[in-house]
Amino acid sequence: MANQFDVLINSFVDNNIGIDRNFLSPSLSLGLQQNILQLQNDDLMTSAGIGNSQLKDAQQKMRTDKIYWLNKEHDDPFENEFLQQADELVEYLNRTCYAGINDYEFHYAVYEEGSFYRRHKDQFKNDSKRKYSLICYLNDNWTEEDGGQLVVYGDAAAMHILPHAETAVFFKSDESEHEVTRTNRSRMSVTGWLKQV
Repeated sequence: MANQFDVLINSFVDNNIGIDRNFLSPSLSLGLQQNILQLQNDDLMTSAGIGNSQLKDAQQKMRTDKIYWLNKEHDDPFENEFLQQADELVEYLNRTCYAGINDYEFHYAVYEEGSFYRRHKDQFKNDSKRKYSLICYLNDNWTEEDGGQLVVYGDAAAMHILPHAETAVFFKSDESEHEVTRTNRSRMSVTGWLKQV
């Protein structure tokens, strides 16, 4: 019997990059998008940094996006639905792939016009807890002219992924170098990491 995560995981196994263009339901994608718009309206998004609490670079020029962390304590129905889906993904990965995931963290991310994130890996040099990266996009009617592509670098060639609503991208945090090209319109996602702590 097929599982809701098979498209994401099977494409990851085949290509080291998992992609599911229907990972989020249309209603969940729209609800998370509306949450971001409200957070922006309330001026609650904060400029993202580089590094963790031990290695924080306040002067970084690597990224210009803004973020806001998801938390079950917010008791927001769309956040709760997304985090429930994350719980189910973790359970499936641990059961079928023996991944050993026991924690995660996710934030909303907004790249305003002109924003970018230069080439990097998602795992900290002094902290190996992040094992897998999961990015879920919330952008309607995105075109190549809008910029903001996720570029994931592989051994042979780079993969360019447009951030279409409902799409999820999944890869190993310590292996896949990637970047977000400069955006020409506001670009929204939920981004996070599956962890071993």
